[in-house]
This record gives sequence, C-alpha cells and structure tokens, in this order.
Amino acid sequence: MKRYFLFLFFLVVLSSNPLVAQESIRVVSDFEGASVRVLEIDQESRRISFMPGGDPERGWPCWWYFRVDGITPDENITLRLHGSLASVGKQKPLSASWAMPKYATYSVDGKTWNHSEAGRRDGEWMIYQITPETNSVYVAWGPPFTPKTAAAFVRKMGQRSPYATATELCRSRQDRSVPMLHIKEGDRSNKQRFGVWVQARQHAWESGSSWVAQGFAEWVLSDDEQASWLRKHAEIFIVPIMDIDNTATGNGGKNSIPHDHNRDWSATPHWNEVRAAQQNVKGLINEGRMDVFLDLHNPAPGDPSFFYVLPREMLKEPMISLRDRFIELAYSRISQIKPLIPMSNKPKVTGASYHPLWKQISTNWVSMHGNPHTVSLCLETIWNSKNSTTSGYKSVGANLAAAVREYLAERPVRP
Repeated sequence: MKRYFLFLFFLVVLSSNPLVAQESIRVVSDFEGASVRVLEIDQESRRISFMPGGDPERGWPCWWYFRVDGITPDENITLRLHGSLASVGKQKPLSASWAMPKYATYSVDGKTWNHSEAGRRDGEWMIYQITPETNSVYVAWGPPFTPKTAAAFVRKMGQRSPYATATELCRSRQDRSVPMLHIKEGDRSNKQRFGVWVQARQHAWESGSSWVAQGFAEWVLSDDEQASWLRKHAEIFIVPIMDIDNTATGNGGKNSIPHDHNRDWSATPHWNEVRAAQQNVKGLINEGRMDVFLDLHNPAPGDPSFFYVLPREMLKEPMISLRDRFIELAYSRISQIKPLIPMSNKPKVTGASYHPLWKQISTNWVSMHGNPHTVSLCLETIWNSKNSTTSGYKSVGANLAAAVREYLAERPVRP
C-alpha cells in the first residue's frame, strides 16, 4: 500500500511538471508554400527563433510560412524572427524590415487567417506572441495564397457562376498549372466588349495581392447590378498567381535569376506565364480593346504609394487623361478603407531612373504597346497595417472592381 501511494505521489508530481507533461514543439515546413530557416527551438521557454527560408537566387528571402506542432492548447508560444542573412552575388542581404510585418498571421486550420498582437522589435529581432487554442498552428508573413488555393478558388467560381469559366493561362517552367478565370455575361460578341486584364503575384512573396484579385473576382460575380453591367459589357481575365513556381516552393520571387516576372515583359520572355499573358494581351490590343490592365502587388513596408505608372511625358492623349480619371475613381473608393491609410494618391513613376529593365515592367510594356485609350496600372496594396487581412485585401479588390465598372460606364459602349 505504501508503494502504491508513493507511485501516485510521483505520478502527480510528474504530471504537474510542465517540462515533463508538455510535448516538444516542432517546426514543420514540408507543405506547399512553406519557407523557414529554424535557428533554435527553446523547449523550456517555448520559443522558436527563425529566419525566412528560400533560395536567394529565386527571389528576395523575406517570405516565411510554417506550422508549429506539439503545442499545449491555450499556451503561449513566442516567435522570434530575424531577417535573412542570405545574399546574391555581391548584393547585401535584404533589409530585415521586408520580412517583419507589424502583425504575424496565424491559422489553426490553414484556412481562416488571423493577426497576432502587434510584434515587438528587440534589436535585430521581431518578437511575436501567439496563444492558439489547438495543439498545432500555422504562422506566416501574411495570409498565404498557394497554387492550390488559386486552383480551388477558380474552380469554385466556375462551378457557382454561369458567367465564369475556370481555365488555365499556361503551364509553368516547372510544369505547374497557372489557374485563370474568364468572365463574361450575355450575347455580346467579344469585339463588342471592353477588355479587362487583372493579374497578381508577379512577385511570389506578395501574397496580399492574390487576395485582392479574389475580392475583385467575387465582386464581379456577385448579384450587384453594377457587377452585372460589367459582366455584360466586358470580357474579364483574372490570374490570381503569375509566379506559380516560386509561390509553390516558398521562394520570394522578386529579383530572381535571371530576373523576376515583372521585369520579363520583353520580346522574348523567359517565364511561361509572362509569354502567355503577353499573347492574350496582344490579342486584346490587336482588336482595339485593351481597355484596363491591372497588375496587383504589395509595396515596401513603409511605402504609401498606391499606383505605379509611366512618366506622363512618355504618354499621349487620351491615355493620360483616361489614366488620371481611373486613378481618381479607384482612389476615391479604396482610400475610404481604413486603416489602410495613409496612402498617397500621387502615383510613383517607373521610368528610366526606376530600374534598368523599366521597359520590361508589365504595366509599362502594356502602356507602350497598347491602344491609345489603354489604362495600364500597377496597384500596390499596403501589407503592413492592421487591416492587411484576407477581408481587408478582398475589400480593396471589390472596390477596385467597382471602380473599373464606374470608369467603363463613362466610356462609349462598343457597337
């Protein structure tokens, strides 16, 4: 009997000792879009120190996304983030600020994404605290939007709406499908329709831009009467992810070797996605109906610029006044979404002083090769704010789509 009570005593002691009872926390990154370099896991303090992962030759190493297993539900986990030390050639490592959003993004099911409390900067580290109610949690730089997410969304829209067709832009260099949504309603011929091209994620780490594209598509396919007008008068193409390979493998994409997708709009594109997009856009140009081209991005951490455009002196009328009108309409709607503000309604120019390959930037290429009435814009959605969430991003997309409708409604209807 004495031994029995002694056994019970030690059992109680062991079960009440958190170092014994708690399972070891583990970092898992063997899934689509994941990226992390683990520096240390301190089991006693339940703290994970890490950097963004990714191959620097395949883009800026600022994206991070992984799962933490072995958590005791409702316990506090500390994430300790350091900027990547990787560099390409003689370039210095990327500034840590690109990898350090004010809020970490987390999910207990990999579907619904939330913000952590604001992170705390401690020297070269950013410290986030999360307290998941489950024994496993996904954490990321921003709300992930993977190739599987894109394929599922495009397929769902195609099944739900008689006006949407789930299709494929092309196969990537690594033979991945690049999902695309094609939208139109009614009996108008294509030549009677405005041409609208929307693409996101030419830089793989900019996950927020894909959610903006989703919000755009959801509004266009909604029951709103204005959305119906747009579907009846336009032919709309939406590509949620352009750099599909780097998005799948968790690489940053921007400034990848030999250059990223948004520096590839030349006479001989390197990337299959750019080549295919160019061919589609050229078709709209040849038919005289490349009306609105939108390339969706996320900017630098503190950049308030909302649109990036060619210098005015490089364009002719009516392109300048039409572009200014579209910016006015879009900004008046989107600037009301707080707290994505402050942002600037003064576009940033992307001419010769911006980048050596400035002529090969998508929106510049479309402006220089498009129709006289073409509006071609790069839209940057702020990622480092409290409202940089899936719902916040989709709200930007919905308002952008409504601005497209409002703008095209002012244009002469095609006979």
